Amino acid sequence: MTAAVEAPVEVEPGLYDIDSETYHSDPIPGGSLSSTGAKKLASQCPAKFKYWLDNPESPKKTLDLGTAAHRLVLDDGPDLVLVDAPRWDTNAIKAEVAAIRAEGNIPLKRPELEQVEAMAAALRQDPDAVRLLEPGSGVAEQSAFWEDGNVWRRARFDWLRHDGQIVDYKTARSCRREDLEKAFNEHSYMQQQEWYIDAGAALDVADPEKPFQFVLQEKDPPYLVVVTTCDPMAREIGRHLNQVALNAYAICRETGEWPGYLPNPMTALPSWVERQYA
Repeated sequence: MTAAVEAPVEVEPGLYDIDSETYHSDPIPGGSLSSTGAKKLASQCPAKFKYWLDNPESPKKTLDLGTAAHRLVLDDGPDLVLVDAPRWDTNAIKAEVAAIRAEGNIPLKRPELEQVEAMAAALRQDPDAVRLLEPGSGVAEQSAFWEDGNVWRRARFDWLRHDGQIVDYKTARSCRREDLEKAFNEHSYMQQQEWYIDAGAALDVADPEKPFQFVLQEKDPPYLVVVTTCDPMAREIGRHLNQVALNAYAICRETGEWPGYLPNPMTALPSWVERQYA
């Protein structure tokens, strides 16, 4: 693992090897917009985005598993600490878990640790994933900061290959085609793909001829893997939603106003209900 370096006080556009906590705390003076923030701005009203920005969420167990899998697959990130106790609801274990989190590490029960170890082993059996994530072929968890007009943007690459290809590793409930289509829409992965492509282009660290690749892995045995990318229509939708988010962010920051929902004096039923009764 490479040693993290601190971002300068006056941040210059570029690629930085900083820890996750520094990245998520947003080291840009005055603030910057991340892919996650852009997803929220495009799908919710500015008021909800601002509340989320000002009230960071506490770590969730569901996210711990994904982060732990990242640690083993990419060989970068927080340490995984086994808390080998039958119960986690005692005061002593609660204190131990809190201390582990306070150090920036991930506490795991034995079955959870065995699960992510099995996931990492299964991924190493997939030839496409192995080719993309081969040790030494790139660098993990690199943070990108760049200016876009009057807005600072940021992104954090899971795996940036030395040949200029961007790879993102994600865990999934199911990698079946139909389920992936729903997941990509639900989590706005098309926005993330285009956001990261913008980062790579702005900093000249990605090859536009090499397609962005998602490496997705199921969280249940046999931990199947699928390597995929967004199709042209999904990419176009992602670019549009990102621009909507950037415009809203720029206007709200300039005015200092983060409005809620638009007035809605009449509410229709979903279009599929109307078609059913037409």
